Amino acid sequence: MVYLLDYFQHRRDCNLKQIERVQRINALTTYHGDFTSSERQVLSKSIEELVQDIHKQVTQPIDILQAYGKAALKAHEKTNCVTEVMIDAAEGWTADGSINFKGPLAGIPISLKDSIVVGGFDTSVGYSSNVGNKGPKDGTLVRILKDAGAIPYVKTNLPVTLLSFESTNDVWGRCTNPHNSKYSPGGSTGGESALLAAGGGRIGIGSDVAGSVRVPAHFSGIYSLRCSTGRWPKNGMVTSMPGQEGIPSVFSPMTRTLGDLSYFTKSMIVMQPWKYDHSVHPIAWRGEVVKEFAEKKKFKVGVLRTDGVVDPSPACARAVEEVVEALRREGHEIVDVSDDIPSAYEALYIASQLLNSDGCRTFKSFFRSGEWEDSGAKQMRLLMALPSPLKWLYYAWVKYVRRDEVWAGLIKDWREKTAYEQWKFVTKREAYKARFHDWWEQEANVDFLITPPNATPAVPHDGMKDAVSSCGYTFLFNLLDYTCGIMPITHVDKAIDQLPPDFSLRKLNGVAYGAYRHYDATAMHGLPVAVQVVGQRLEEEKVLAIMQRIEDALGDEKYQLLEID
Repeated sequence: MVYLLDYFQHRRDCNLKQIERVQRINALTTYHGDFTSSERQVLSKSIEELVQDIHKQVTQPIDILQAYGKAALKAHEKTNCVTEVMIDAAEGWTADGSINFKGPLAGIPISLKDSIVVGGFDTSVGYSSNVGNKGPKDGTLVRILKDAGAIPYVKTNLPVTLLSFESTNDVWGRCTNPHNSKYSPGGSTGGESALLAAGGGRIGIGSDVAGSVRVPAHFSGIYSLRCSTGRWPKNGMVTSMPGQEGIPSVFSPMTRTLGDLSYFTKSMIVMQPWKYDHSVHPIAWRGEVVKEFAEKKKFKVGVLRTDGVVDPSPACARAVEEVVEALRREGHEIVDVSDDIPSAYEALYIASQLLNSDGCRTFKSFFRSGEWEDSGAKQMRLLMALPSPLKWLYYAWVKYVRRDEVWAGLIKDWREKTAYEQWKFVTKREAYKARFHDWWEQEANVDFLITPPNATPAVPHDGMKDAVSSCGYTFLFNLLDYTCGIMPITHVDKAIDQLPPDFSLRKLNGVAYGAYRHYDATAMHGLPVAVQVVGQRLEEEKVLAIMQRIEDALGDEKYQLLEID
């Protein structure tokens, strides 16, 4: 009986939110229909140009909101990317003095991952148990944004656990990739990537604990920057794993263009967020660093072509090579570091144990009876809950019968940790970070790294059931807390990105097997493919400057965004 009552309440709350969303969209009568010529003009401008128009009073904030509100509803109709529709409230904020239109983001509509708190709206994070949790005040991050002049107008979809490269939940439904509706836009910040890729916005904010702003950018064809902890505000959020600090989550920017990414990041830091949020380091924007790396004649570029766990697919390897060749033409030194870095597999092992040291209990605690659970997170939880004798038998079968050292090593210690055990893993984490730092400074001496963001392009829906552990290319840098940028480079080409004739799934380790089960260059034709640009800790300015150098080097070959319908 308790189970049934809980399940019926779950369904009522899901229906409530979906009906509420439909009603809010239908009530926005002036936000439907074709774009006017003036709206098209607004959509074509960078955020820096739009801010200048607001400061000069050439354009009014309501005009920008009208254009991007209409664009967001079109993107939502195509991909189911929007959760809370705040456009009506945003109209009021433009007129009631609650937004500072003299700030560096004056008049710019900003989309937010559903986990970010906006006063007067729910922050469900995809769990029906959070429906109705609206508070009266904006969270810290939203206060900074409004003081900077930005206008929050929509919140965006995510996976219910925040632990997936997909974005699906019972409350809001499934978000799809704007390039191909059969594929995921990524996760956990997939609604943001879908919205921005489809042209429903120019800037947004997501969070990243294992690649959650980077993989969506790669899957959907936009730009993102994984900031180091302490460079970006973290307060004013709701999460699926409160208290998890083994691998800290960071909130970070996502944008439609590289120019907007640089301007947005600078604008936020210019706002001195450390005065709002005690967790932010008081580090001002370092324009001299941007200048240094914008003008440096010759880079030493480290290329990580494989992490040794899952080799990148032909499409992802090709994107890396296109960037390498563009940099080589510019005269930069290229070195392959794949065999030199401290073991990326060791990092995956440490990070996965720390992230789930609670035995997957916390994210599960928010579920109601019968609530849909992300297939990848469910796989992790079920394996965690397996009785010890059965888990040992499974481990022995993987290690000694299948002879899969990689998968066996990941599952051997896959259990809830005591405080004593977790402390030991924190010690391992810090020792690994020290080794990597020494390697970078004393052996490699590179300016930056180029890596794939993921072994494959976007996964088909429910593909994370198999690919849940294939996150090493991003997770490595969460453990290290390094600054990473994602820039789209190309698209999957069915003619040149096929697997070789002698490729065999049976020869792969368990992690690679899960990733490659879904690689199909023909089905994936046209999906975006990105690269990851990696600096060291707190090197946001440097990474952004290098990304610009790469885009300049690509010239006419640079990535072409989706047209706005």
